[in-house]
Amino acid sequence: MKPGERSKLLRNLRQESKRFRLLVVVIGFFLVTLTFIVVTKPEAILFADVGKKLSSDEATSSIVIEERTSVQRLDEIPRVDNPVVDASVRDNNEGTEVKGENEDNSPTKIQRNIAIQTKEEEGIQLQNTIGPDQFGNNNGNEGSEEKSEDKKEEVKHKVTLPTVSNYTINDSIDTKPDETTSTEVVALQTNEQTEPTLQAKSSTKHLCDFTNFRANVCDMEGEIVIHPNSSSIFFKEPAGSSRDEQWKIRPYPRKGDEVCLSHSSELTVKSTQTPPQCTQYHDVPGIIFSVTGYTGNLFHDFTDVMVPLFTTANQFNGEVKFLISDMMIWWVRKYHRVLEALSNYPVIDFKNDNEVHCFKHVIVGLHAYMEFTIDSKLAPKNYSMVDFNAFMRRAYGLKRDSVTVLGEQPSKKPRLLIISRKRTRTFLNLNEIVELAKDIGYEVIVNEADVSTRISQMAEVVNSCDVMMGVHGAGLTNCVFLPRNGTLIQIVPWGALDWISRIDFGDPSTQMGLHYMHYSISIEESSLLEEYPRDHEMFRNPVAFHKNGFDFVKKTFMDNQNVRLDVKRFRSVLLEALDHLTP
Repeated sequence: MKPGERSKLLRNLRQESKRFRLLVVVIGFFLVTLTFIVVTKPEAILFADVGKKLSSDEATSSIVIEERTSVQRLDEIPRVDNPVVDASVRDNNEGTEVKGENEDNSPTKIQRNIAIQTKEEEGIQLQNTIGPDQFGNNNGNEGSEEKSEDKKEEVKHKVTLPTVSNYTINDSIDTKPDETTSTEVVALQTNEQTEPTLQAKSSTKHLCDFTNFRANVCDMEGEIVIHPNSSSIFFKEPAGSSRDEQWKIRPYPRKGDEVCLSHSSELTVKSTQTPPQCTQYHDVPGIIFSVTGYTGNLFHDFTDVMVPLFTTANQFNGEVKFLISDMMIWWVRKYHRVLEALSNYPVIDFKNDNEVHCFKHVIVGLHAYMEFTIDSKLAPKNYSMVDFNAFMRRAYGLKRDSVTVLGEQPSKKPRLLIISRKRTRTFLNLNEIVELAKDIGYEVIVNEADVSTRISQMAEVVNSCDVMMGVHGAGLTNCVFLPRNGTLIQIVPWGALDWISRIDFGDPSTQMGLHYMHYSISIEESSLLEEYPRDHEMFRNPVAFHKNGFDFVKKTFMDNQNVRLDVKRFRSVLLEALDHLTP
Protein backbone atom coordinates (compact mmCIF):
# COMPACT_ATOMS: atom_id res chain seq x y z
CA MET A 1 0.00 0.00 0.00
CA LYS A 2 1.29 3.38 -0.93
CA PRO A 3 2.13 5.83 1.90
CA GLY A 4 -0.53 8.34 0.68
CA GLU A 5 -3.28 5.75 0.64
CA ARG A 6 -2.34 4.59 4.15
CA SER A 7 -2.61 8.09 5.61
CA LYS A 8 -5.99 8.59 3.87
CA LEU A 9 -7.29 5.34 5.33
CA LEU A 10 -6.20 6.39 8.82
CA ARG A 11 -8.06 9.68 8.48
CA ASN A 12 -11.22 7.87 7.40
CA LEU A 13 -10.96 5.51 10.36
CA ARG A 14 -10.59 8.44 12.77
CA GLN A 15 -13.69 10.11 11.32
CA GLU A 16 -15.71 6.90 11.53
CA SER A 17 -14.54 6.49 15.13
CA LYS A 18 -15.73 10.00 15.97
CA ARG A 19 -19.11 9.30 14.36
CA PHE A 20 -19.44 6.06 16.29
CA ARG A 21 -18.62 7.74 19.61
CA LEU A 22 -21.14 10.49 18.86
CA LEU A 23 -23.78 7.88 18.04
CA VAL A 24 -23.06 6.06 21.29
CA VAL A 25 -23.44 9.33 23.26
CA VAL A 26 -26.78 10.13 21.55
CA ILE A 27 -28.14 6.61 22.13
CA GLY A 28 -26.95 6.68 25.74
CA PHE A 29 -28.62 10.05 26.36
CA PHE A 30 -31.85 8.75 24.82
CA LEU A 31 -31.81 5.64 27.02
CA VAL A 32 -31.13 7.71 30.17
CA THR A 33 -33.98 10.12 29.31
CA LEU A 34 -36.36 7.28 28.57
CA THR A 35 -35.47 5.57 31.85
CA PHE A 36 -36.06 8.82 33.77
CA ILE A 37 -39.48 9.31 32.18
CA VAL A 38 -40.54 5.72 32.84
CA VAL A 39 -39.52 5.97 36.50
CA THR A 40 -40.83 9.45 37.30
CA LYS A 41 -43.79 9.88 34.94
CA PRO A 42 -45.20 6.53 33.95
CA GLU A 43 -48.47 8.20 32.94
CA ALA A 44 -46.61 9.82 30.06
CA ILE A 45 -45.92 6.42 28.47
CA LEU A 46 -48.72 5.26 26.22
CA PHE A 47 -47.42 1.76 25.53
CA ALA A 48 -49.44 0.03 28.20
CA ASP A 49 -52.88 1.26 27.13
CA VAL A 50 -52.67 2.56 23.60
CA GLY A 51 -55.72 4.60 22.74
CA LYS A 52 -57.02 4.65 26.30
CA LYS A 53 -58.67 7.99 27.15
CA LEU A 54 -57.64 9.38 30.52
CA SER A 55 -60.47 10.35 32.83
CA SER A 56 -60.65 13.73 34.47
CA ASP A 57 -59.55 12.12 37.74
CA GLU A 58 -56.28 11.00 36.12
CA ALA A 59 -55.40 14.36 34.63
CA THR A 60 -52.43 16.26 36.08
CA SER A 61 -51.22 19.83 36.31
CA SER A 62 -49.20 22.08 38.71
CA ILE A 63 -50.33 22.61 42.33
CA VAL A 64 -50.43 19.32 44.21
CA ILE A 65 -53.83 18.34 45.54
CA GLU A 66 -54.41 15.30 47.66
CA GLU A 67 -57.93 14.14 46.89
CA ARG A 68 -59.72 11.28 48.57
CA THR A 69 -62.62 9.70 46.76
CA SER A 70 -64.99 6.97 47.78
CA VAL A 71 -65.76 3.85 45.80
CA GLN A 72 -68.95 5.58 44.67
CA ARG A 73 -68.91 5.88 40.89
CA LEU A 74 -68.44 9.30 39.35
CA ASP A 75 -71.66 8.92 37.39
CA GLU A 76 -73.56 8.69 40.70
CA ILE A 77 -72.52 12.23 41.66
CA PRO A 78 -74.86 14.89 40.25
CA ARG A 79 -73.36 16.79 37.37
CA VAL A 80 -73.07 20.56 37.68
CA ASP A 81 -72.83 22.54 34.48
CA ASN A 82 -70.38 25.40 34.23
CA PRO A 83 -69.16 25.51 37.83
CA VAL A 84 -68.01 28.97 38.82
CA VAL A 85 -64.66 29.43 40.55
CA ASP A 86 -64.42 32.72 42.41
CA ALA A 87 -60.74 33.56 42.68
CA SER A 88 -61.42 36.39 45.09
CA VAL A 89 -62.60 33.98 47.78
CA ARG A 90 -59.89 32.66 50.01
CA ASP A 91 -59.84 29.62 52.29
CA ASN A 92 -63.19 28.42 50.95
CA ASN A 93 -64.80 26.07 53.47
CA GLU A 94 -61.53 25.71 55.27
CA GLY A 95 -61.48 23.14 57.98
CA THR A 96 -64.45 21.05 56.92
CA GLU A 97 -64.68 17.33 57.22
CA VAL A 98 -67.46 15.97 55.01
CA LYS A 99 -68.11 12.25 55.25
CA GLY A 100 -70.50 9.81 53.65
CA GLU A 101 -72.84 7.65 55.62
CA ASN A 102 -72.01 4.29 53.99
CA GLU A 103 -68.32 4.57 54.66
CA ASP A 104 -65.69 2.29 53.20
CA ASN A 105 -62.55 1.71 55.26
CA SER A 106 -60.16 1.73 52.31
CA PRO A 107 -60.11 5.24 50.85
CA THR A 108 -58.37 5.76 47.56
CA LYS A 109 -55.87 8.56 47.35
CA ILE A 110 -55.33 10.20 44.00
CA GLN A 111 -52.56 12.71 43.43
CA ARG A 112 -53.77 15.48 41.22
CA ASN A 113 -52.45 18.85 40.10
CA ILE A 114 -54.36 21.95 39.14
CA ALA A 115 -53.15 25.36 38.14
CA ILE A 116 -55.74 27.76 39.53
CA GLN A 117 -53.65 30.49 41.11
CA THR A 118 -54.72 33.95 39.97
CA LYS A 119 -53.61 37.49 40.54
CA GLU A 120 -56.69 38.06 42.65
CA GLU A 121 -55.70 35.25 45.02
CA GLU A 122 -52.29 36.81 45.47
CA GLY A 123 -53.82 40.24 45.91
CA ILE A 124 -56.05 39.12 48.75
CA GLN A 125 -52.94 38.78 50.87
CA LEU A 126 -52.86 42.56 50.98
CA GLN A 127 -56.11 42.57 52.97
CA ASN A 128 -54.97 44.24 56.14
CA THR A 129 -55.44 43.00 59.67
CA ILE A 130 -52.97 45.30 61.36
CA GLY A 131 -53.63 47.25 64.51
CA PRO A 132 -52.27 50.65 65.49
CA ASP A 133 -49.78 49.09 67.87
CA GLN A 134 -48.99 45.91 65.99
CA PHE A 135 -49.26 44.28 62.61
CA GLY A 136 -51.64 41.34 62.42
CA ASN A 137 -49.74 38.16 61.60
CA ASN A 138 -52.15 36.39 59.31
CA ASN A 139 -50.14 33.24 58.99
CA GLY A 140 -52.49 30.60 60.18
CA ASN A 141 -56.02 29.63 60.72
CA GLU A 142 -58.10 27.33 62.75
CA GLY A 143 -60.49 25.00 61.14
CA SER A 144 -58.26 22.33 59.60
CA GLU A 145 -58.44 18.85 61.11
CA GLU A 146 -56.51 15.59 60.91
CA LYS A 147 -58.59 13.02 59.08
CA SER A 148 -59.13 9.53 60.49
CA GLU A 149 -57.43 6.88 58.38
CA ASP A 150 -60.19 4.33 58.95
CA LYS A 151 -62.90 6.51 57.35
CA LYS A 152 -63.42 7.58 53.79
CA GLU A 153 -64.68 10.96 52.61
CA GLU A 154 -67.11 11.56 49.82
CA VAL A 155 -65.02 14.20 48.09
CA LYS A 156 -62.06 15.92 49.67
CA HIS A 157 -59.44 18.38 48.44
CA LYS A 158 -56.36 19.29 50.38
CA VAL A 159 -54.85 22.36 48.75
CA THR A 160 -52.00 24.64 49.69
CA LEU A 161 -52.42 28.08 48.15
CA PRO A 162 -50.71 31.45 48.72
CA THR A 163 -53.19 32.88 51.21
CA VAL A 164 -53.17 34.70 54.50
CA SER A 165 -53.29 31.32 56.22
CA ASN A 166 -50.43 28.86 56.33
CA TYR A 167 -52.74 26.11 57.48
CA THR A 168 -53.71 23.44 55.02
CA ILE A 169 -56.85 24.53 53.25
CA ASN A 170 -59.52 21.89 53.01
CA ASP A 171 -61.68 22.75 50.05
CA SER A 172 -64.99 21.11 49.32
CA ILE A 173 -66.19 20.89 45.75
CA ASP A 174 -67.06 24.39 44.55
CA THR A 175 -70.37 23.80 42.83
CA LYS A 176 -73.70 25.53 42.49
CA PRO A 177 -76.38 22.84 42.27
CA ASP A 178 -80.01 23.67 41.76
CA GLU A 179 -82.50 23.60 44.56
CA THR A 180 -83.75 20.13 43.61
CA THR A 181 -80.43 18.48 44.51
CA SER A 182 -81.03 15.11 46.19
CA THR A 183 -80.44 14.71 49.89
CA GLU A 184 -78.09 11.85 48.97
CA VAL A 185 -75.48 14.38 47.82
CA VAL A 186 -73.57 14.47 51.08
CA ALA A 187 -71.10 17.22 50.24
CA LEU A 188 -73.84 19.67 49.35
CA GLN A 189 -76.24 19.37 52.30
CA THR A 190 -77.16 21.43 55.31
CA ASN A 191 -80.27 21.99 57.37
CA GLU A 192 -82.73 24.81 57.87
CA GLN A 193 -85.29 25.29 60.60
CA THR A 194 -88.92 24.37 60.00
CA GLU A 195 -90.68 26.38 62.67
CA PRO A 196 -93.32 24.18 64.34
CA THR A 197 -91.44 20.87 64.45
CA LEU A 198 -87.85 22.12 64.16
CA GLN A 199 -87.42 19.50 61.44
CA ALA A 200 -84.47 20.53 59.31
CA LYS A 201 -84.59 20.29 55.55
CA SER A 202 -81.97 19.78 52.87
CA SER A 203 -80.11 22.82 51.60
CA THR A 204 -76.97 23.65 49.69
CA LYS A 205 -75.62 25.67 52.61
CA HIS A 206 -72.91 24.26 54.87
CA LEU A 207 -73.11 24.62 58.63
CA CYS A 208 -70.11 26.96 58.60
CA ASP A 209 -68.73 29.60 56.27
CA PHE A 210 -64.94 29.79 56.19
CA THR A 211 -64.68 31.95 53.05
CA ASN A 212 -64.16 35.28 54.84
CA PHE A 213 -60.49 36.23 55.10
CA ARG A 214 -60.96 37.77 58.54
CA ALA A 215 -63.32 35.49 60.46
CA ASN A 216 -64.94 32.05 60.33
CA VAL A 217 -68.63 31.89 61.24
CA CYS A 218 -71.09 29.02 61.74
CA ASP A 219 -74.70 30.21 61.46
CA MET A 220 -77.17 27.39 62.12
CA GLU A 221 -80.94 27.16 62.43
CA GLY A 222 -82.68 23.99 63.54
CA GLU A 223 -82.06 21.85 66.61
CA ILE A 224 -78.69 22.90 68.05
CA VAL A 225 -77.27 21.42 71.22
CA ILE A 226 -74.38 23.13 73.00
CA HIS A 227 -72.25 20.98 75.28
CA PRO A 228 -69.74 23.36 76.96
CA ASN A 229 -67.86 20.63 78.84
CA SER A 230 -66.83 19.02 75.56
CA SER A 231 -66.42 22.35 73.73
CA SER A 232 -68.87 21.04 71.16
CA ILE A 233 -71.87 22.36 69.29
CA PHE A 234 -74.10 19.70 67.74
CA PHE A 235 -76.51 20.25 64.88
CA LYS A 236 -79.21 17.57 64.93
CA GLU A 237 -79.73 16.07 61.50
CA PRO A 238 -83.26 15.09 60.48
CA ALA A 239 -84.18 11.45 60.04
CA GLY A 240 -82.91 10.10 56.75
CA SER A 241 -80.10 12.63 56.41
CA SER A 242 -76.77 11.13 55.40
CA ARG A 243 -74.68 14.21 55.96
CA ASP A 244 -71.96 14.26 58.60
CA GLU A 245 -69.98 17.53 58.78
CA GLN A 246 -67.40 18.51 61.33
CA TRP A 247 -65.68 21.87 61.70
CA LYS A 248 -63.05 23.28 64.04
CA ILE A 249 -63.34 26.96 64.89
CA ARG A 250 -61.82 29.50 67.27
CA PRO A 251 -64.49 32.19 67.60
CA TYR A 252 -62.21 35.23 67.63
CA PRO A 253 -61.98 37.29 64.40
CA ARG A 254 -58.23 37.21 63.80
CA LYS A 255 -58.25 34.41 61.26
CA GLY A 256 -54.72 33.38 60.36
CA ASP A 257 -52.99 34.89 63.39
CA GLU A 258 -51.75 31.80 65.20
CA VAL A 259 -50.25 33.72 68.13
CA CYS A 260 -53.51 35.53 68.79
CA LEU A 261 -55.76 32.50 68.28
CA SER A 262 -53.65 30.35 70.59
CA HIS A 263 -55.35 32.19 73.46
CA SER A 264 -58.82 31.27 72.21
CA SER A 265 -60.33 27.82 72.80
CA GLU A 266 -61.03 25.63 69.80
CA LEU A 267 -64.64 24.53 69.45
CA THR A 268 -66.08 21.68 67.40
CA VAL A 269 -69.20 22.16 65.31
CA LYS A 270 -70.64 18.92 63.97
CA SER A 271 -73.83 17.43 62.62
CA THR A 272 -75.27 14.30 64.18
CA GLN A 273 -78.53 12.44 64.59
CA THR A 274 -77.83 11.62 68.26
CA PRO A 275 -76.87 14.81 70.14
CA PRO A 276 -76.61 14.90 73.96
CA GLN A 277 -79.78 15.30 76.00
CA CYS A 278 -80.67 18.94 76.69
CA THR A 279 -80.91 20.24 80.25
CA GLN A 280 -81.81 23.84 79.42
CA TYR A 281 -83.92 25.17 76.56
CA HIS A 282 -83.76 28.67 75.06
CA ASP A 283 -86.34 30.35 72.84
CA VAL A 284 -83.98 33.08 71.61
CA PRO A 285 -80.85 32.78 69.43
CA GLY A 286 -77.39 32.28 70.94
CA ILE A 287 -74.05 33.78 69.87
CA ILE A 288 -70.79 32.12 70.91
CA PHE A 289 -67.63 34.23 70.79
CA SER A 290 -64.29 34.71 72.51
CA VAL A 291 -62.84 37.83 74.12
CA THR A 292 -59.27 36.58 74.45
CA GLY A 293 -56.66 37.51 71.90
CA TYR A 294 -55.48 41.09 71.63
CA THR A 295 -58.21 42.48 73.89
CA GLY A 296 -56.96 44.85 76.56
CA ASN A 297 -55.71 47.16 73.83
CA LEU A 298 -58.49 49.68 73.17
CA PHE A 299 -58.22 49.42 69.40
CA HIS A 300 -58.47 45.63 69.44
CA ASP A 301 -61.32 45.72 71.92
CA PHE A 302 -63.28 47.47 69.21
CA THR A 303 -61.96 46.09 65.93
CA ASP A 304 -61.88 42.48 67.19
CA VAL A 305 -64.97 42.34 69.40
CA MET A 306 -67.17 45.46 69.65
CA VAL A 307 -67.70 46.14 65.95
CA PRO A 308 -68.08 42.44 65.00
CA LEU A 309 -70.41 41.82 67.95
CA PHE A 310 -72.61 44.75 66.98
CA THR A 311 -72.66 43.57 63.36
CA THR A 312 -73.67 40.06 64.39
CA ALA A 313 -76.04 40.70 67.32
CA ASN A 314 -77.84 44.00 66.71
CA GLN A 315 -80.27 42.37 64.27
CA PHE A 316 -81.94 40.54 67.17
CA ASN A 317 -82.97 43.73 69.03
CA GLY A 318 -81.75 42.40 72.39
CA GLU A 319 -83.48 39.01 72.07
CA VAL A 320 -80.23 37.04 71.92
CA LYS A 321 -77.99 35.34 74.46
CA PHE A 322 -74.21 35.61 74.58
CA LEU A 323 -72.03 32.61 75.40
CA ILE A 324 -68.41 33.71 75.90
CA SER A 325 -66.06 30.78 75.29
CA ASP A 326 -63.06 32.32 77.07
CA MET A 327 -64.46 34.52 79.80
CA MET A 328 -62.53 37.49 81.17
CA ILE A 329 -64.57 39.02 83.98
CA TRP A 330 -62.72 42.35 83.95
CA TRP A 331 -63.43 42.77 80.23
CA VAL A 332 -67.13 41.97 80.61
CA ARG A 333 -67.39 44.48 83.46
CA LYS A 334 -65.54 47.13 81.49
CA TYR A 335 -67.89 46.87 78.51
CA HIS A 336 -71.06 45.85 80.34
CA ARG A 337 -73.00 48.75 78.83
CA VAL A 338 -72.35 47.51 75.30
CA LEU A 339 -73.24 43.92 76.19
CA GLU A 340 -76.43 45.03 77.95
CA ALA A 341 -77.40 47.22 75.00
CA LEU A 342 -77.13 44.25 72.64
CA SER A 343 -78.61 41.52 74.85
CA ASN A 344 -81.45 41.48 77.37
CA TYR A 345 -79.99 38.43 79.12
CA PRO A 346 -77.02 37.66 81.40
CA VAL A 347 -73.81 36.47 79.74
CA ILE A 348 -73.20 32.70 79.92
CA ASP A 349 -69.68 31.61 80.88
CA PHE A 350 -69.21 28.89 78.29
CA LYS A 351 -66.28 27.06 79.90
CA ASN A 352 -67.63 27.01 83.44
CA ASP A 353 -71.19 26.09 82.58
CA ASN A 354 -72.41 22.55 83.28
CA GLU A 355 -75.72 22.76 81.43
CA VAL A 356 -76.42 21.25 78.02
CA HIS A 357 -78.12 24.09 76.16
CA CYS A 358 -80.62 23.76 73.34
CA PHE A 359 -81.21 26.58 70.86
CA LYS A 360 -83.18 26.96 67.65
CA HIS A 361 -80.62 29.39 66.19
CA VAL A 362 -76.91 29.61 67.03
CA ILE A 363 -74.07 31.68 65.57
CA VAL A 364 -70.53 30.59 66.42
CA GLY A 365 -68.03 33.37 65.76
CA LEU A 366 -68.58 37.00 64.79
CA HIS A 367 -68.97 38.66 61.40
CA ALA A 368 -65.86 40.78 60.79
CA TYR A 369 -64.40 42.52 57.77
CA MET A 370 -61.55 45.02 57.39
CA GLU A 371 -60.04 46.68 60.46
CA PHE A 372 -62.49 48.69 62.52
CA THR A 373 -65.08 48.76 59.73
CA ILE A 374 -68.28 47.09 58.56
CA ASP A 375 -68.87 45.93 55.01
CA SER A 376 -72.45 47.06 54.50
CA LYS A 377 -72.89 44.84 51.46
CA LEU A 378 -72.15 41.71 53.51
CA ALA A 379 -73.33 42.67 56.99
CA PRO A 380 -76.73 41.58 58.34
CA LYS A 381 -79.37 44.20 57.52
CA ASN A 382 -76.64 46.17 55.73
CA TYR A 383 -75.35 47.71 58.96
CA SER A 384 -72.70 50.40 58.56
CA MET A 385 -70.22 52.26 60.75
CA VAL A 386 -72.71 55.12 60.92
CA ASP A 387 -75.07 52.69 62.66
CA PHE A 388 -72.28 51.58 64.98
CA ASN A 389 -71.36 55.17 65.84
CA ALA A 390 -75.01 55.92 66.69
CA PHE A 391 -75.27 52.69 68.70
CA MET A 392 -72.24 53.58 70.84
CA ARG A 393 -73.74 56.96 71.66
CA ARG A 394 -77.00 55.28 72.71
CA ALA A 395 -75.23 52.55 74.71
CA TYR A 396 -73.44 55.16 76.83
CA GLY A 397 -76.33 57.61 76.97
CA LEU A 398 -74.37 60.40 75.29
CA LYS A 399 -76.14 63.71 74.83
CA ARG A 400 -74.78 64.99 71.53
CA ASP A 401 -75.77 63.27 68.28
CA SER A 402 -74.18 65.93 66.07
CA VAL A 403 -71.67 68.75 66.40
CA THR A 404 -72.66 72.30 67.20
CA VAL A 405 -72.66 74.45 64.08
CA LEU A 406 -70.16 77.29 64.37
CA GLY A 407 -71.99 80.48 65.29
CA GLU A 408 -75.17 78.71 66.35
CA GLN A 409 -74.32 79.44 69.98
CA PRO A 410 -72.14 82.60 69.86
CA SER A 411 -70.97 82.27 73.44
CA LYS A 412 -69.80 78.67 72.97
CA LYS A 413 -66.40 77.91 71.47
CA PRO A 414 -65.74 74.75 69.42
CA ARG A 415 -64.06 72.14 71.61
CA LEU A 416 -60.81 70.43 70.64
CA LEU A 417 -59.72 67.24 72.40
CA ILE A 418 -56.00 66.44 72.28
CA ILE A 419 -55.24 62.76 72.99
CA SER A 420 -51.88 62.98 74.75
CA ARG A 421 -49.52 60.03 75.14
CA LYS A 422 -46.97 59.77 77.95
CA ARG A 423 -44.66 56.92 76.96
CA THR A 424 -44.29 56.81 73.19
CA ARG A 425 -45.26 59.11 70.32
CA THR A 426 -45.71 61.98 72.74
CA PHE A 427 -46.13 65.65 71.83
CA LEU A 428 -42.84 67.31 72.82
CA ASN A 429 -44.36 70.78 72.48
CA LEU A 430 -47.85 70.13 73.85
CA ASN A 431 -48.14 73.53 75.53
CA GLU A 432 -47.27 75.26 72.27
CA ILE A 433 -49.97 73.27 70.45
CA VAL A 434 -52.55 74.16 73.11
CA GLU A 435 -51.74 77.86 72.82
CA LEU A 436 -52.03 77.67 69.03
CA ALA A 437 -55.49 76.11 69.27
CA LYS A 438 -56.68 78.66 71.80
CA ASP A 439 -55.45 81.53 69.63
CA ILE A 440 -57.47 80.16 66.70
CA GLY A 441 -60.59 80.03 68.85
CA TYR A 442 -60.83 76.53 70.32
CA GLU A 443 -61.64 75.51 73.84
CA VAL A 444 -58.92 72.91 74.44
CA ILE A 445 -59.11 69.72 76.51
CA VAL A 446 -56.07 67.45 76.98
CA ASN A 447 -56.69 63.85 77.95
CA GLU A 448 -54.80 60.58 77.84
CA ALA A 449 -56.86 57.43 77.43
CA ASP A 450 -55.22 54.39 79.01
CA VAL A 451 -56.26 50.99 80.30
CA SER A 452 -57.36 52.41 83.65
CA THR A 453 -59.65 55.03 82.12
CA ARG A 454 -63.35 54.31 82.58
CA ILE A 455 -64.96 53.95 79.18
CA SER A 456 -68.10 55.82 80.22
CA GLN A 457 -66.05 58.76 81.50
CA MET A 458 -63.96 58.96 78.34
CA ALA A 459 -67.07 58.63 76.18
CA GLU A 460 -68.63 61.71 77.77
CA VAL A 461 -65.46 63.77 77.30
CA VAL A 462 -65.10 62.81 73.62
CA ASN A 463 -68.78 63.35 72.88
CA SER A 464 -68.60 66.88 74.31
CA CYS A 465 -65.96 67.82 71.70
CA ASP A 466 -66.22 68.75 68.04
CA VAL A 467 -62.66 67.94 66.99
CA MET A 468 -60.29 65.24 68.27
CA MET A 469 -56.59 64.96 67.43
CA GLY A 470 -53.72 62.70 68.41
CA VAL A 471 -50.70 60.76 67.21
CA HIS A 472 -51.42 57.37 65.60
CA GLY A 473 -52.27 54.92 68.37
CA ALA A 474 -55.05 53.09 70.18
CA GLY A 475 -56.33 56.28 71.85
CA LEU A 476 -57.81 57.44 68.54
CA THR A 477 -60.32 54.58 68.82
CA ASN A 478 -62.33 56.93 71.05
CA CYS A 479 -63.51 58.65 67.89
CA VAL A 480 -66.50 56.23 68.07
CA PHE A 481 -67.96 58.60 70.69
CA LEU A 482 -67.64 61.77 68.59
CA PRO A 483 -70.93 63.33 67.53
CA ARG A 484 -71.96 63.06 63.90
CA ASN A 485 -69.98 65.38 61.56
CA GLY A 486 -67.19 65.65 64.12
CA THR A 487 -63.57 65.78 62.94
CA LEU A 488 -60.68 63.40 63.62
CA ILE A 489 -57.13 64.65 63.01
CA GLN A 490 -54.55 61.87 62.94
CA ILE A 491 -50.87 62.82 63.34
CA VAL A 492 -48.78 60.21 61.49
CA PRO A 493 -45.19 59.66 62.73
CA TRP A 494 -42.24 59.49 60.35
CA GLY A 495 -41.55 56.06 58.86
CA ALA A 496 -43.87 55.43 55.88
CA LEU A 497 -46.79 54.68 58.20
CA ASP A 498 -49.44 56.54 56.19
CA TRP A 499 -51.06 53.46 54.70
CA ILE A 500 -51.61 51.67 58.00
CA SER A 501 -52.78 54.89 59.65
CA ARG A 502 -55.46 55.35 57.00
CA ILE A 503 -56.61 51.75 57.29
CA ASP A 504 -56.82 51.82 61.10
CA PHE A 505 -58.50 55.19 61.57
CA GLY A 506 -58.85 57.11 58.31
CA ASP A 507 -61.25 54.76 56.55
CA PRO A 508 -63.25 53.83 59.70
CA SER A 509 -63.80 57.44 60.78
CA THR A 510 -64.93 58.41 57.30
CA GLN A 511 -67.37 55.50 57.26
CA MET A 512 -68.74 56.70 60.62
CA GLY A 513 -69.74 59.98 59.02
CA LEU A 514 -66.86 61.94 60.56
CA HIS A 515 -64.50 64.34 58.82
CA TYR A 516 -61.01 62.87 58.66
CA MET A 517 -57.79 64.86 58.39
CA HIS A 518 -54.41 63.24 57.84
CA TYR A 519 -51.25 65.04 58.95
CA SER A 520 -47.92 63.35 58.18
CA ILE A 521 -45.06 64.92 60.09
CA SER A 522 -41.91 66.07 58.33
CA ILE A 523 -38.39 64.96 59.21
CA GLU A 524 -37.89 68.16 61.18
CA GLU A 525 -40.91 67.34 63.35
CA SER A 526 -39.54 63.93 64.35
CA SER A 527 -37.38 63.26 67.40
CA LEU A 528 -35.46 60.73 65.27
CA LEU A 529 -33.51 63.66 63.84
CA GLU A 530 -31.87 64.00 67.25
CA GLU A 531 -30.56 60.42 67.05
CA TYR A 532 -29.68 60.00 63.37
CA PRO A 533 -27.97 62.27 60.81
CA ARG A 534 -30.15 64.02 58.25
CA ASP A 535 -28.74 61.89 55.41
CA HIS A 536 -29.43 58.58 57.19
CA GLU A 537 -31.38 56.03 55.12
CA MET A 538 -34.31 56.09 57.52
CA PHE A 539 -34.95 59.61 56.29
CA ARG A 540 -34.00 58.98 52.67
CA ASN A 541 -35.87 55.69 52.26
CA PRO A 542 -37.94 54.70 55.32
CA VAL A 543 -39.86 52.10 53.31
CA ALA A 544 -36.72 49.96 53.14
CA PHE A 545 -36.86 49.45 56.90
CA HIS A 546 -40.18 47.66 56.62
CA LYS A 547 -38.35 44.70 55.10
CA ASN A 548 -36.87 44.01 58.55
CA GLY A 549 -40.29 43.08 59.92
CA PHE A 550 -42.79 44.70 62.20
CA ASP A 551 -40.81 44.35 65.43
CA PHE A 552 -38.05 46.47 63.94
CA VAL A 553 -40.49 49.01 62.48
CA LYS A 554 -42.38 49.27 65.77
CA LYS A 555 -39.23 49.71 67.81
CA THR A 556 -37.74 52.27 65.42
CA PHE A 557 -40.67 54.37 64.25
CA MET A 558 -43.25 53.91 67.01
CA ASP A 559 -41.65 53.10 70.35
CA ASN A 560 -38.64 55.36 69.92
CA GLN A 561 -40.18 58.35 68.19
CA ASN A 562 -41.84 61.46 69.57
CA VAL A 563 -43.37 64.40 67.77
CA ARG A 564 -42.65 68.11 67.84
CA LEU A 565 -45.33 69.71 65.69
CA ASP A 566 -44.43 72.69 63.55
CA VAL A 567 -47.19 74.99 64.83
CA LYS A 568 -46.92 77.27 61.81
CA ARG A 569 -47.46 74.34 59.46
CA PHE A 570 -50.15 72.79 61.65
CA ARG A 571 -52.12 76.02 61.97
CA SER A 572 -53.82 75.51 58.59
CA VAL A 573 -55.02 72.07 59.69
CA LEU A 574 -56.82 73.44 62.74
CA LEU A 575 -58.33 76.22 60.64
CA GLU A 576 -59.65 73.69 58.11
CA ALA A 577 -61.20 71.70 60.97
CA LEU A 578 -63.11 74.84 61.94
CA ASP A 579 -64.49 75.05 58.40
CA HIS A 580 -66.12 71.65 58.93
CA LEU A 581 -68.22 73.23 61.68
CA THR A 582 -69.66 75.92 59.45
CA PRO A 583 -73.15 75.48 57.92
